[in-house]
Amino acid sequence: MKHLVAPSLLAADFLDLGKEVEMVNNSEADLFHVDVMDGHFVPNISFGFSIIKQIKSIAKKPLDVHLMISNPDSYIKDFRDSGADWLSVHYETCPHLHRSIHLIKELGMKAGVVINPYNNVELLQGILPDVDFVLLMSVNPGFGGQRFIEATFDRLRRLSKMKEELNPELIIEVDGGVSKNNAQPLVEAGADVLIAGSAVFKASDPVRYISELKNPE
Repeated sequence: MKHLVAPSLLAADFLDLGKEVEMVNNSEADLFHVDVMDGHFVPNISFGFSIIKQIKSIAKKPLDVHLMISNPDSYIKDFRDSGADWLSVHYETCPHLHRSIHLIKELGMKAGVVINPYNNVELLQGILPDVDFVLLMSVNPGFGGQRFIEATFDRLRRLSKMKEELNPELIIEVDGGVSKNNAQPLVEAGADVLIAGSAVFKASDPVRYISELKNPE
């Protein structure tokens, strides 16, 4: 499939969030990426259920909700009810990861697992056949605007090889420091979804920037 683009609303203008959502609606973007942070698993706090519901009410594209929270199992149904279409949990936050993934699926969402920059992708070998997507972090989670970690390319290639062997339908997302400067190499290394926040929302022409991510040179 042609790769997808998911602007990350963490970098949007919160004082004019409706306008930012409409901008994404009217662009070539494929998904909205929504980072949920609890101030515990990561040192920052972001969107709650009410904001996600409001985004969902005007979004014309699916919501890809990334849970950077402790004890995500307690909230999976709440996020579904708030409007999540895709839902991902961090590998280390779910002691019974297989059960968590299947609960997400049973509730009608695409189920994903997230792996941090310095965790070996091979940790996912056992769960890979069961998930719809993997979110490969290319910065440390918790804050937008960080510099891309170059070692991501090697990890992405290794994960792509595992995909071929274990789950050819797997979708691989890359999140953190993604820009039009590294979009094409990431796609070539195996990325199916490019998540970009600051690069999109701080661009002088965000719609054009999304198009450049969608059609990199």
